[in-house]
Amino acid sequence: MTRIALVDDHAILRGGLRQIIATTSDIEIVAEGATGAQALELAARQTFDLMLLDLLLPDMSGPALIQRLLETRPGLPILVLSMHNERPVVHRALQAGAMGYATKDIPPELLLTAIRKVAAGGRFVDPSLVESMIFPDDGAPPSPLTLQERLSGREYQILQFWVAGISLNDIASKLFLSPKTVSTYKARIMEKLGIQTNADLMRAALQDGMNVAAENSMDTATSP
Repeated sequence: MTRIALVDDHAILRGGLRQIIATTSDIEIVAEGATGAQALELAARQTFDLMLLDLLLPDMSGPALIQRLLETRPGLPILVLSMHNERPVVHRALQAGAMGYATKDIPPELLLTAIRKVAAGGRFVDPSLVESMIFPDDGAPPSPLTLQERLSGREYQILQFWVAGISLNDIASKLFLSPKTVSTYKARIMEKLGIQTNADLMRAALQDGMNVAAENSMDTATSP
């Protein structure tokens, strides 16, 4: 029996997938989540054979979440099920460590095939995406991951505030965290990005366009 953890923030879609999987005798959903944080909790504490994962969740972006899931549970088979079919998006998810990628309009029987294949250690790419992956129209290599894709949702939020000139103590107050926790987040950000100095961190953020994002995010902080 292949045991699945299903993570998607749309309850209707989760319900539809439950109905599809209920038609099989060799696959079952044993855990569900709707956020990246819940996906990480499932990976750390639940027993299952494959995670069927929506690419974009409310609190974390896809590639960064995939990387964190694999840090939490190395070797976890992840099959992305996403509405996005753009070549760079697919490439980034696979580059981050997903073993398969399917679009949400995939035929049910093909999705079941994908689940079985990835759970058994194989790889799967939705046939509707294969041609664009192998023969890109522009011949250009995939663009590098953005900071938002490389960082967790909380890390990116803290970096936005820092770039906007807010002190670590004030960031801690806004996010209902301790200053030590915010400092730890900042150190983790620099480690992930391979950056040693504040000047280089600021330069990387501005090159990523975060100066605009920071101005628009000043009043969006919420408690954890």
